[in-house]
Amino acid sequence: MQLTKLKRRKRIHSRVRKRISGTPSLPRLNVFRSNKFIYAQLIDDVNGVTLASASSFEASVGQEDNKSAQATAVGKMIAERAVAAGIDKVLFDRGGYLFHGRVKSLADGAREGGLKF
Repeated sequence: MQLTKLKRRKRIHSRVRKRISGTPSLPRLNVFRSNKFIYAQLIDDVNGVTLASASSFEASVGQEDNKSAQATAVGKMIAERAVAAGIDKVLFDRGGYLFHGRVKSLADGAREGGLKF
């Protein structure tokens, strides 16, 4: 039986998550992509807390821009919040999505903002 897109993505994400786990000093930068918005979180898996988050749902991101430009803005925003929290290195968790398009734009924006991964 063929997998749906969601089940396929969940399978890939669980395979990636077996190897990646965030710590307080090296958190996991998780990406979730919906049809309209993109979300990013810095997660400490040891304590089970979110250290910082950003999304294209926020008013500071230009809603008239295309989705890739919004993803770049979210990447810069999460990097800015991470640096304010004293975090400069992260583990990138692409969430089961291909490293292409909006996910790559978010990663490039985070790198421009000062995060290293």
